[in-house]
Amino acid sequence: MNLDLDTDACQGHGRCYSIAPELFGADEEGHSLLLMGDVSADLETSARHAVESCPEEAIALHE
Repeated sequence: MNLDLDTDACQGHGRCYSIAPELFGADEEGHSLLLMGDVSADLETSARHAVESCPEEAIALHE
């Protein structure tokens, strides 16, 4: 599975890096950074929760 982050759409709510800190970080302004694009099976649930929690729909998970 692969994660994509639309950095232009991200408004810095921080939900993704609160839910999945192993997949997302934050820049100096609080906007999300993708730490890992390839999602292992053990992180799939966290990745899905991050996608679902993003109010800007800036995160996509592709199989």
